[in-house]
Amino acid sequence: MRPDQLNSLFVETQALDGVGPKLMRPLEKLGLTRVRDLAYHLPERFVERRKVEHLDEAAVGEQIVVALTVREHRASSGRGPYRVLAEDAAGNVCTLTYFGRASYTAKKLLPVGEKRWVAGRLDEYGQMLQIVHPDHVVADATALLGQMCEPVYRLSEGLTQPRIAGLVTQALDHAPELPEWIEPGLLDRQGWQSWRDALVLAHRGADKLARDRLAYDELLANSLALMLVRQSNRAQSGTPLQGDGRLRDTLSLPFALTGAQKRSIGEIEGDLAQGAPMLRLLQGDVGSGKTVVALSAMLIAIEAGAQAAMLAPTEILARQHFETLTQMAAGTGVEIAILTGRDKGRARESILMGLHDGSIDIVVGTHAIFQDTVTYKNLALVVIDEQHRFGVGQRLMLARKGRRTPHTLAMTATPIPRTLTLAQYGEMDVSQLDELPPGRQAIDTRVIPVERMDDIVGALDRHLSGGGQAYWVCPMVTDNESDDIAAAEARFAALKERFGDSVAMVHGQLKPDAKDAAMERFSRGEAKLLVATTVIEVGVDVPNATLMVIEQAERFGLAQLHQLRGRVGRGSDKSVCLLLRGEALSDTARRRLALMRETQDGFRIAEEDLELRGGGELLGTRQSGDTPFAVASLEQIQTLLPLAHDDAKLLMQRDGGLDGERGKAARLLLYLFERDWGVQLLRGG
Repeated sequence: MRPDQLNSLFVETQALDGVGPKLMRPLEKLGLTRVRDLAYHLPERFVERRKVEHLDEAAVGEQIVVALTVREHRASSGRGPYRVLAEDAAGNVCTLTYFGRASYTAKKLLPVGEKRWVAGRLDEYGQMLQIVHPDHVVADATALLGQMCEPVYRLSEGLTQPRIAGLVTQALDHAPELPEWIEPGLLDRQGWQSWRDALVLAHRGADKLARDRLAYDELLANSLALMLVRQSNRAQSGTPLQGDGRLRDTLSLPFALTGAQKRSIGEIEGDLAQGAPMLRLLQGDVGSGKTVVALSAMLIAIEAGAQAAMLAPTEILARQHFETLTQMAAGTGVEIAILTGRDKGRARESILMGLHDGSIDIVVGTHAIFQDTVTYKNLALVVIDEQHRFGVGQRLMLARKGRRTPHTLAMTATPIPRTLTLAQYGEMDVSQLDELPPGRQAIDTRVIPVERMDDIVGALDRHLSGGGQAYWVCPMVTDNESDDIAAAEARFAALKERFGDSVAMVHGQLKPDAKDAAMERFSRGEAKLLVATTVIEVGVDVPNATLMVIEQAERFGLAQLHQLRGRVGRGSDKSVCLLLRGEALSDTARRRLALMRETQDGFRIAEEDLELRGGGELLGTRQSGDTPFAVASLEQIQTLLPLAHDDAKLLMQRDGGLDGERGKAARLLLYLFERDWGVQLLRGG
């Protein structure tokens, strides 16, 4: 139950003045459904303005506030701009230019002969000074001159800057004074303000200290919550699992295990033998052999008389794992089943019965495997694939399915920079598969300008005619998934015209049946070319597919390009990845594509990606999937996370944990950043 001190922040946005159903729609698109969300909707940038008496005091390109007297309105014919001629006190003339429907606003705001204060960017058009779409036009300049540094917020259609700024002001009025959760010595050394002062200042100007304080709070909440998970996990009573090797010895693998695989299996075996439940992350690059390690762990559990479950984020990936595990475990006598949301009727009942009576040893599935109707005889190990797709809460739900807390092995094929490993997986021990199995060939990666599209399609034709299969990944067009799908559908139509029914398509909005049917056709070789959005980023494994085309590759983040490239090179034949680039490339995009050509080491790519995006260009979460944080930037994570981690440790070990004076304030912090599952764990202890 949330503490009363925070109630005013968790009021719904609709409770604010002027917010009705119409305004809620754009607010919901931005995730601003509560007062707290608005308070943390920090400005993207600030517009710094200067008041000038005369226009000739200002430089072209400068943001200014100036008093102008309106002289004349000039409407253009057709769709041309609407111009208002005005002059300053010295007679210097400036055109205020409006386009489209904004011309109606201009007529109301700028009556001829009247003086108005105008704020905007001073530009030049021909020999004439102009301000295009002034930010503000007011008769009384008091409020305008009181805010010469104006915040600029991220918007969605139906919201304006003045409207969002007004709502933020209301939200800040709801923000209470809260007790301090940061260690006093650290607070003094950093020169940080109190929580409420920092929140207000972060909306009023580019105050680095205020921004850092708020970012630190988020990092501290995360570190503390992960520490509580770890502490709670170690206090739980797990089932020690010691296998006798009888099942692992019957595995007939077509390859020898790498040193990294053997080391990781040894670390996992050591954890499973303990009384406290294992909480380990297996981090391995594309194709490094995580599935074999996971199967070895599950066989240890079965040798010890228990059951294991493998959780995958999508149905496609769950089915892929089911087939791979079934092939690998053939001859061991281990019973493996698959359970997804699609399974209904008798088939589902049969699986549920097998899990309940223990006749099924391993179940592979989506979130369906932790629904209330699913019970296990003795679930002692949970393997979670693509860990970053699941929250801690989901993992804890599955953990409650065992008689005792099951051991957890989380896996990720997304190499994570060292800095972010602590932020995302601070509660886990980490095993790393840092070498590829022998025989894996390097993927020939080439960067090609999009103008050579005809050559690419010709090469694709030759590849398919020779019996090969290929992927064609369509570009990320905008932040709107529908636009991405429209682009994929257009490319699909063009390629289908050339290659006929041998082309299939998958994207995120296809119904599961249609998506699976397309993937099945491609897996069986009936479809030669798969056109897709990034839905194929993880888990799709077709060894005969040896050509990957990524259109407008400069729009993707490095980590994602690396994941996509990893869909080829999965068999013994040589594979090629073609990165099609647009004409205009930023320096960052150029370096990114050059790095893809230069290396296939996912861990190096992850580190370089962080360097490229560091304190400057952020690609957006859809393209990089990089952090679980809403406030802290990558730069702040790098500099402040070690401090937050040490402070959380200090709180737990020296300052009485959550029961001490500072701990009571820290509880508020956990609720504020919705890491309160840390508190729930402590209660459930």
